[in-house]
Amino acid sequence: MANPLEDPLYYLHNFRQVLVWLGQRYADLLDAHEQHFIQQFDRLPQASQALLVRMVMRKGVHFRAAKLHYLEIGCPHAAARPLRELGWVEDQSPLPFATLFALLQKSELLGAFRPWIDQPKANKADWLEPLAAQFTETRSFAQWCPDVDDVLYSLTVMELCDRLRLMFFGNLHQDWSEFVLADLGIYTYEKVEFCAESRGLRSRDDVHGFLFLHHCQQAFEAGEALDTVLAQVATLCTDNPWLEKRRAKLLFQIGQYCERCAELALAEQIYRNCTYPGARARLIRVLERQEDYAQAMALASEAQQAPHSAAEQQHLLRVVPRLRRKLGGPALPRAKPQAVARLDLALVQEPLLSVESCVLAHLSEPDAPVHYVENGLINSLFGLLCWEAIFAPLPGAFFHPFQRGPADLHSEDFYQRREALFAACFAQLEDGRYKASIRQRYMDKWGIQSPFVFWNLLSEELLEQALACLPAEHLRHWFTRLLQDIRANRAGMPDLIQFWPAQNTYRMIEVKGPGDRLQDNQLRWLAFCGEYQMPVTVCYVRWAEQPA
Repeated sequence: MANPLEDPLYYLHNFRQVLVWLGQRYADLLDAHEQHFIQQFDRLPQASQALLVRMVMRKGVHFRAAKLHYLEIGCPHAAARPLRELGWVEDQSPLPFATLFALLQKSELLGAFRPWIDQPKANKADWLEPLAAQFTETRSFAQWCPDVDDVLYSLTVMELCDRLRLMFFGNLHQDWSEFVLADLGIYTYEKVEFCAESRGLRSRDDVHGFLFLHHCQQAFEAGEALDTVLAQVATLCTDNPWLEKRRAKLLFQIGQYCERCAELALAEQIYRNCTYPGARARLIRVLERQEDYAQAMALASEAQQAPHSAAEQQHLLRVVPRLRRKLGGPALPRAKPQAVARLDLALVQEPLLSVESCVLAHLSEPDAPVHYVENGLINSLFGLLCWEAIFAPLPGAFFHPFQRGPADLHSEDFYQRREALFAACFAQLEDGRYKASIRQRYMDKWGIQSPFVFWNLLSEELLEQALACLPAEHLRHWFTRLLQDIRANRAGMPDLIQFWPAQNTYRMIEVKGPGDRLQDNQLRWLAFCGEYQMPVTVCYVRWAEQPA
């Protein structure tokens, strides 16, 4: 099969594909400017189309003509002429000095501004602050640098193209490089049939709402006043649950920032109105830090009646006894921690090996191999067995060809919407068909992107040992826990796994180096394994002295 990248206009074909896709699936969402852009783009000469797409796919909006020479396009000035006539590209855009500074080479800056540069031999970056203080006006590139033989072209349609990209991908973190990576075979995606109603953004209000929250996020990250950002976020009116989750996540991030800055009153105000997972636990923490123990205790008691997650339940086990003491109440009997098998090792530290690799090398034997798997093995087995359920073409789950997994993966109803499909997958654990299904899926889907399968980790040897040694009952318990809270429970699993293929048994090993301690999500996994009598050991390592 021919390599698509051998065509020098591959990027233009990809861009056209997006425009056709949007015209077919999102016509009712496109505003007049976007419709006009798509119509006019189709009428442009090919060289002009290609030049525009080259600029759209590069960083920034200002491009020197000297850096726009492409063999398949030819003269950039000729290609730019129709774009200038449409107003999509300008060659006289006013530039602040900082923008100009980034566009000029050191020698060009010296040629244009030598009288104002005190230290000509200093680094270019050292000149920016003193020069910008002296040149506060805006001018065109030609006015700033009349002696530089070049033209600056500035895109005026980048925001419009970003909106088109948003509608196609349903997000702004994916960009045009997705096409290239797919064409090169670096990323391969599952082919899913798209429902007619499957779209990332369902209305024009959704588009505006997403962009609005994106701008609020950028303002927060740029250090804008928190009161201003919060006031802006509060103005968003939407009936889209997905956008509400994005708003809640942003508020949660602002609340955490307020905590770090000791702005506890503002953090309290934010968390009280935030629905993001973990906000209630953070509010209890903030109330405690403000020494409002009564309110913190009341909220903790309410949370104990219906914890939102295992993480919150774990937090409450710590905070409630502490709050009772601070309120002068009687101490509660401490829950006895669940006993976990412990292994203490004194190993010689190898400079180039991690502590996990040192333990692996020490414990591994020909008839008892050890693998470094951390979160990869159980997630991968789950992803392979439940592939059809995960990639089911449900409305709102898939809406473009470059999705690693369903868009609703972390939604509260992800499992409920696919309950029957997951039940069919889990039924294979009961009758033994799961091994053949996982092996077949491993061969059929090798390398295809998945939110669960770690292809680089999952060798055929590891897969076969896992299928031979891991009981189906244990797999069912692990998979069930994953589905209870995918975001939280995909992490925290033990680092290593050791198999005894002759006995069809195994043990998982959590490794802790000197000074390291178990994290909360690891403690939850260890407790879970203990509850279902799964063999797990915590290995504590100290470094022995090098032999003389």
